[in-house]
Amino acid sequence: MIQIGLTGWRDHESLYEYGSSQDKLSIYAGHFPIVELDASFYAIQPARNIEKWMKDTPDNFQFVVKAYQGMTGHQRGDIPFSSKKEMFHAFLESIKPLKENGKLAMTLCQFPPWFSCKKEHVDYLRYCREWFKDEDVALEFRHRSWFEDVYYEKTLHYMKEAGWIHSICDEPQAGERSIPFVPVVTTKDKTLVRFHGRNIYGWNKPANGQEWRDVRYLYDYNDEELEHLAKEIQRISKDTQNCYVVFNNNSGGHAAGNAKAFIHKLGIQYEGLAPRQLGLFD
Repeated sequence: MIQIGLTGWRDHESLYEYGSSQDKLSIYAGHFPIVELDASFYAIQPARNIEKWMKDTPDNFQFVVKAYQGMTGHQRGDIPFSSKKEMFHAFLESIKPLKENGKLAMTLCQFPPWFSCKKEHVDYLRYCREWFKDEDVALEFRHRSWFEDVYYEKTLHYMKEAGWIHSICDEPQAGERSIPFVPVVTTKDKTLVRFHGRNIYGWNKPANGQEWRDVRYLYDYNDEELEHLAKEIQRISKDTQNCYVVFNNNSGGHAAGNAKAFIHKLGIQYEGLAPRQLGLFD
């Protein structure tokens, strides 16, 4: 099964012409069967938020939950926990209701661009995987060294052996802080594919003085690119039971339109979505 969605639900304005800001997730769930929860990256979410989000979505809707930044090394400054143990425990407790209600697709551990392939980082991956030993958890790199020729096979072997879901990325090829598209399945049950766009000029540093986040994911996939990626997803989906595809190219608001076009190219019609609000002339 191929499940397609977007990163977050708040910023895709083309979906919300007829809904208030309070209704955004329930409206989003009328268009897509999954979403990547990015709020969990910035703070471990309180139970009241998780409960509301579950209530706002259909029974079969699922969340790809991004791991808290303190766990993946993105956190700047002090981590608001007394220990790593407390931090990991708090995160796992926060996602437990999603798991118990069948709404947790997986946790995504995305490591930063400076997390290169070296022994201390491999050791930390093992530490993280031990915490997630009872969970479906995806691994995404942002440093090219993991897929250089000397480490390519070893990286994939480790991921298969440890049971990491491979987060396969389409992103700009912009030096050591970007990774190539590696369409290799590491777990038979689930695979994650994330489309970050191909804005090579905005990937590593701000362009034209703009805020970095305003340009990094500024990209609109053209029809030829979506056609090629659709064929790649069809190939990947033959090797995995569930292929989750997330569009993250939303700096310019292109993710929703690209994802809709992608669903159409694959000939997918989802059942069990939330009821859709009709437009004025529908």
